[in-house]
Amino acid sequence: MTEGAGKTLDFAVFGAGRMGRIHAANLARQPGVRLRYVVDVDRDAAAALAARHGAQVADVDGAFGDPSVGATVICSSTDTHSELIMKSAAAGKHIFCEKPVDLAIERARQCADAVARAGVVCMIGFQRRFDPTFAALKARLDAGEIGTPEMLIVTSRDPGAPPVDYIRRSGGIFKDMLIHDFDIFRWILDDDADTVHATGSCLSDPAIADAGDIDSTAVTIRTKRGRLCQINTARRAAYGYDQRFEVLGSHGMLQAGNVRPTEVVGWSKTAVSQDVPEAFFLERYRAAYAHEIEHFYSAVMQGTPVRTTVADGLKALELAEAAALSWREGRAVKVGAAG
Repeated sequence: MTEGAGKTLDFAVFGAGRMGRIHAANLARQPGVRLRYVVDVDRDAAAALAARHGAQVADVDGAFGDPSVGATVICSSTDTHSELIMKSAAAGKHIFCEKPVDLAIERARQCADAVARAGVVCMIGFQRRFDPTFAALKARLDAGEIGTPEMLIVTSRDPGAPPVDYIRRSGGIFKDMLIHDFDIFRWILDDDADTVHATGSCLSDPAIADAGDIDSTAVTIRTKRGRLCQINTARRAAYGYDQRFEVLGSHGMLQAGNVRPTEVVGWSKTAVSQDVPEAFFLERYRAAYAHEIEHFYSAVMQGTPVRTTVADGLKALELAEAAALSWREGRAVKVGAAG
């Protein structure tokens, strides 16, 4: 189904946590959007978010059973994503879903098949593609400013690890944290991985190791065209949320740096100083979250393709699975052999 220009599009939001609140607020800014329902197992959280945007609280069946709902925004817990995607597709509703599609590759493939059969729009929330700085670098790269890209180096560091209870059910650092970096790799180099070699350690908190995970990784990817990508990640960076990358090309290099609260630089006899990076991803990607929801809404209303598809979600998950296998077995892994 494709909505025409000038019509109202009713949304149901699944998940009233921090991502649900962000996406609901950004939806409310779009002309022609009505937030119809909020669904969450925490009824109080759902009621608070619904009241803020003039919506109603509903359960899953109630939201899907209302034919006036044209699209769903899924930002509930990871273990609910694939079920809600397939229910949305079966009900003929367009879908925006936070990453990952699922923790299991086969389940993610089933989602992709369901979306294709239903013919609905399905966009996966890889918001980094919508960051103004990252998008500007990509545009200059595509314009040929540095010739042929040959190497990508990604730095991705959180200011601190999430609670250990979350880590236990997250699917591990490769599927939970690096899945964004794997998507950046595919987007920037416009290439697919041939092999992945991942190593990792637990350096910040022994409880993370006890939960079966790691907090620091180094990943090397060789693409099908022989290009290289290096990704270094850490769950602890004392100075803030560190997200940057650089692309080396045949004619030069492009860098995308951190976002800071201000760009004021202080100069004195003893030091040159400036703000540390933004404190967390909610601040770092504030503009990106707004742009991606606007993009999704426009795609649905105008019948145009979305920039981050369920196929992109599946590809990133395949890379995460290969990286996890590489780390566990201490060897390079052929992508596609892990799932």
